[in-house]
Amino acid sequence: MSDAPAALRTLAHPVRSRLLAELRVHGDATATDLAAALGTNTGATSYHLRRLAEVGLVEDTRTGTGRRRVWRAAPERGGLLSAETAPVDEDDAQALDWLAMDYLGHFGDRAQGWLRERGSWDATWQEVCGLEDHAVQVTAEQATAMRAELLEVLERYRRVGQGNPQARRLVVYTCALPVERRR
Repeated sequence: MSDAPAALRTLAHPVRSRLLAELRVHGDATATDLAAALGTNTGATSYHLRRLAEVGLVEDTRTGTGRRRVWRAAPERGGLLSAETAPVDEDDAQALDWLAMDYLGHFGDRAQGWLRERGSWDATWQEVCGLEDHAVQVTAEQATAMRAELLEVLERYRRVGQGNPQARRLVVYTCALPVERRR
């Protein structure tokens, strides 16, 4: 992302964060489709999509007709909530904190939705989807390597699933948190 602070400040807005999440999870959509999914109006949705496009978080697919633009999430180039996004000032720090809490809210909503709906999925999907936690003991350098490997695996599966009619879109959250108090 060329200007991570600008993207961070733009995304730290309830409608914009939900729009980007909707596009990442459900794929390309028009402002009308997104407004219906999020319970917003089309004009406001179009405005927020243009703000997200200005900082490179979404893009116009150029497949729409007339005024019906079809939007997609831009390819992910590192996380806004990762260590690479160091706040440059107090406003950035507040935007980052808000975005992290909003992200946790999205995760909680999605996890609760899965728990409510998992019985409607076939047994194979019920077995492979869900919540897990794993404790590891690593150095900071090993944690960095582990994170890089996980991202490589996710990117590989993102590519191989494209175009497969049997593939389903999954969202995979990664979260590595220290268990011990700060030393």
